[in-house]
Amino acid sequence: MRATRWEARLVLPVSEERDHVQGPGDAPVTLVEYGDYECPYCGEAYPIVKQIQERMEEQLRFVFRNFPISTAHPHAEYAAEAAEAAAAQDRFWEMHDHLYEHQQRLRVDDLRSYAQAIELDLDLFDKELAEHVHADRVHEDFLSGVRSGVNGTPTFFINGMRHDDPYDLETLLVALEAAAELGKGGADHGGS
Repeated sequence: MRATRWEARLVLPVSEERDHVQGPGDAPVTLVEYGDYECPYCGEAYPIVKQIQERMEEQLRFVFRNFPISTAHPHAEYAAEAAEAAAAQDRFWEMHDHLYEHQQRLRVDDLRSYAQAIELDLDLFDKELAEHVHADRVHEDFLSGVRSGVNGTPTFFINGMRHDDPYDLETLLVALEAAAELGKGGADHGGS
């Protein structure tokens, strides 16, 4: 009897125009994270990803997509919308970092103070949050995650394939370095 092996793949290819990307587009390895700003496990993964980025430098392209699990994390969706509102003002990564570094404080007043700290246009930020201008984008990320087999956060994809091993620093780094070696030979970089 043969067993069928199912592998989760990224269904929405990485796009420099659409996605939030750090690192060169021609990096041999792309790491995509589906994350939730209120998830404690994502909070633990945040400094690990930062360390990996420092170690791998130009060998790594990092992409973040929203996957707020609002049933467990009541502030996650609004925090994701705040990150997208910051992105509309070219400040996504600054807001992303603030949200993870202050994960225990994600109420509306907190989000506004982070927007002020990174020097966003506060009137525009407030208006976009109040009108849920970026809710569709957050929902689009979420649905692309569901279609790709994301069922919890954080979920990582390395060059388009879901990483099902632990995401501690050493395990994730070994997987990324192996993918980078393969990527140098012209392998798929997650849809670029």
